[in-house]
Amino acid sequence: MTDTRILLTGRVLVPGSAEGPSLVCSVAISGWGGIDPRTGTITEITHPQRGERFAARVLVIPGAKGSSGWSGQFHLAKMMGTAPRAIVTSKVNSKLAVGLVALGVPAVLLDDISGIPSDGRRIAIRPDGRVEVSSQPG
Repeated sequence: MTDTRILLTGRVLVPGSAEGPSLVCSVAISGWGGIDPRTGTITEITHPQRGERFAARVLVIPGAKGSSGWSGQFHLAKMMGTAPRAIVTSKVNSKLAVGLVALGVPAVLLDDISGIPSDGRRIAIRPDGRVEVSSQPG
């Protein structure tokens, strides 16, 4: 059987390793008013993944939007036990950078996240910036 895992290498933003099912977002998330830190759920009304839980998953996002509340809301999620296990992103701005420090989970910057399937595949983040996407959904 051929190994059809997707192997990507990015830049380490927050060191560490983590593994879990993915939540691939098609657009950036607003932290302030865009998530519910109590449940680890996206609540932003216009977000395509509204209602999806990021808690205990590897969150794949094309960036962060909104105010500096991004870091505060994701820090609350961490304190409440509903934070993502790791974050993979293709764009870092000041909101996301501060949020990643507050969140303290492994994070990797990839040039392009469009090749990561949005079917909940397991993603493993390695300390050297490798991102391994499983060959099968779920």
